[in-house]
Amino acid sequence: MDLAQDPSLLACLPIPPCSTVSVRQHGGSSFSSTWRLTASSSSSSSSSPSEPTTTATRKDFFIKTGQGDAARVMFAGEHASLNAIADAVPGFCPRSYGHGELATAAGRFFLATDFLELGATGKGSGESLAKKLARLHTAPAPLPEGGRPMYGFPVPTCCGDTLQDNGWRESWAEFYGENRLRHVLRAGEGRNGRDLELREAVGRTVSEVVPRLLRDGHLKGVRPVVVHGDLWSGNHGRGRIADGGVEEVVFDPAAVYGHSEYELGIMRMFGGFGKEFWREYGELVPKCEPVGEWEDRVRLYELYHHLNHYAIFGGGYKGGAMSIMKSLLSKYASKGQD
Repeated sequence: MDLAQDPSLLACLPIPPCSTVSVRQHGGSSFSSTWRLTASSSSSSSSSPSEPTTTATRKDFFIKTGQGDAARVMFAGEHASLNAIADAVPGFCPRSYGHGELATAAGRFFLATDFLELGATGKGSGESLAKKLARLHTAPAPLPEGGRPMYGFPVPTCCGDTLQDNGWRESWAEFYGENRLRHVLRAGEGRNGRDLELREAVGRTVSEVVPRLLRDGHLKGVRPVVVHGDLWSGNHGRGRIADGGVEEVVFDPAAVYGHSEYELGIMRMFGGFGKEFWREYGELVPKCEPVGEWEDRVRLYELYHHLNHYAIFGGGYKGGAMSIMKSLLSKYASKGQD
């Protein structure tokens, strides 16, 4: 593998053909190798033949590489996710320039994005995380083929290394129950073995709690918006994207066109977002009706991430999932739909 001379990778990047390219390892990732690619070039100009001037330019990019089909699918999903967010709220996340198989390493795949310098100092727009996230969550998602608002995403994505089913559905309740809860249950059973207790609880939650809280006509004001999909505090920071100012930024998304409140499940699960964030965000994005069920909806959305962490890591995350389901089932399972 020679990233500095790989024609498939370099063809994706907006750099002059005469650039000098260097690559070094940068940061770390649980599911891929990560690199900083620097492209340097120079150009000459002059106001007179006796006074030539040389202008040097340098541009950095962030590269991920991974082996096999799992990496291919993961990078295709992250490419589409980053650009969906960047299109909706420019400057909120790095833009992706391309993904594909490396020419210098068969079976190894890459993702090429803007370089994000976390911890950078300097001036920027001053726009808060709450305001940027509110902009993302109030902009209608693009329409898929057919011209009707739908829940899903154009390609599969990965939350961690769990493949997510983003097939289109008209009903948000159906999407969340089938494409998220039942799907992640199957992923967990594939890794940890069949679990009858967990299977029964998820099945009852999908058939009894999801319709009660999320069904069409009951949950008001829901429309598809671009959701980051994996916005725990470790996927947010303050930094500089490419040559821009210092901004509140997000990264490593697993996007979906979904209900904005779905985003809040993992944010509440791990914490790290202070009172000021929640106050400002709540003013910009009011809770959907019925407001009195907001806490339970967010707990229902948090459930997905407990199940996903159980699928990835096993162990104690099953207990967190079971606790949420028992609580919601005791409150809603015996009630009719009103």
